[in-house]
Amino acid sequence: MRIRTAGVVAVLGLALAASGCGDSGSDDKPAAGESAKATGGKLVIWADDKRTAALKPFAEEFGKENGVTVEVQAVSKDLQTNFVTASQQGSGPDVVVGAHDWIGNLVQNGAIDPVQLPAEQKAGFNETAIKAVTFNGQLYGVPYATENVALIRNTELAPEAPKTIEDLVAAGKKLKAEKKASEILCLQSGQNGDAYHIYPLYTSGGGYLFGTTANGDYDPKDLGVGKPESIAAFQKIAKLGEKGEGALKRSITGENSIATFTGKKCAFLVSGPWAVADAKKANISYDISPVPGFAGGQEAQPFVGVQAFYVAAKGKNKALAQEFVTNYVTKPELAVALYKAEPRPPALTAAFDQVKGEDADLAKFSEAGKNGQVLPAIPAMAAIWDPFGKAEAAIIGGADPAKTTTAAGKTIQGQIK
Repeated sequence: MRIRTAGVVAVLGLALAASGCGDSGSDDKPAAGESAKATGGKLVIWADDKRTAALKPFAEEFGKENGVTVEVQAVSKDLQTNFVTASQQGSGPDVVVGAHDWIGNLVQNGAIDPVQLPAEQKAGFNETAIKAVTFNGQLYGVPYATENVALIRNTELAPEAPKTIEDLVAAGKKLKAEKKASEILCLQSGQNGDAYHIYPLYTSGGGYLFGTTANGDYDPKDLGVGKPESIAAFQKIAKLGEKGEGALKRSITGENSIATFTGKKCAFLVSGPWAVADAKKANISYDISPVPGFAGGQEAQPFVGVQAFYVAAKGKNKALAQEFVTNYVTKPELAVALYKAEPRPPALTAAFDQVKGEDADLAKFSEAGKNGQVLPAIPAMAAIWDPFGKAEAAIIGGADPAKTTTAAGKTIQGQIK
């Protein structure tokens, strides 16, 4: 596992007896602490580098309040894969921090437990965030941040927000002709495509990934890729590609899209809150607006993602883990600290209200994602990314949209079965 050496030693060195998972209401706090003390008193949390730094002081405070030791360990790469592997080996953490679309895979692998969050606490969160961490009717995580892409534009080059993608292309082509920019649009694709970033245009063109059941859950039996709606969407996308307008290019990748924008080589960037720090550092005058859709098309709907805390099913201190995620992660102070570590809109309403006054970008990203679609967390979603992305890249490069999309749908359908 690619984890910092100290973290591996600490995790593999745990030899604590497991404690049962009980009710996690606030009245159980002493019980959780007593249970932890009885088992050796250690809570292990895995997170990525940025969140690890933000979590440590709060984890230490939680440890002092409960008379236990809390270790926050950084897993720099492949956190989900490493967590599943460690869980199966019995060497994983008690709590893990990650994206909501992991849930289907984690539940399927028996890696996480449902979270016991009372109704009054649920009410304190963004409704979309709670929906995102609910799977098969059960809450599997405590959300702390939401995220979605928007259109970030250089206001010196493009003072007005384009109403349609056609308006954007026209403005970008004019800037190229005037030699004020070298690219029309920075929307990352690369040689393997990027389903996440192209999704607003795909939905505007009428495409969908999965239909929904009567209760609103995604239905893996209703695959949209390969159906006429998806072909029509990719035909529109193809017109923006390398054999068309040249707005979408495989040379724009996850590694260079933001840098191309901050280098003032393109006026328009489709990205998320994580791109703002680079724009500020480069002293770019920017504004944020929803990703524009096709003229006469449907609304461009970005994916809405959620970051959350999960209780490991095979953790050594499950009662303490439930206590931490339900009665400590829900504190506005922690949500604000995590926001400051990486500025994504807090899922906790009280925390969002606290920081929105000092960061106007938060409201703009939230506005851009208010009608977005929750990124599917069903296991079938794992079959989407690679075939869909490769089809996107091929179509941007000039491949036939109908044949390519139909083939991608068959590949995905075969993997779901």
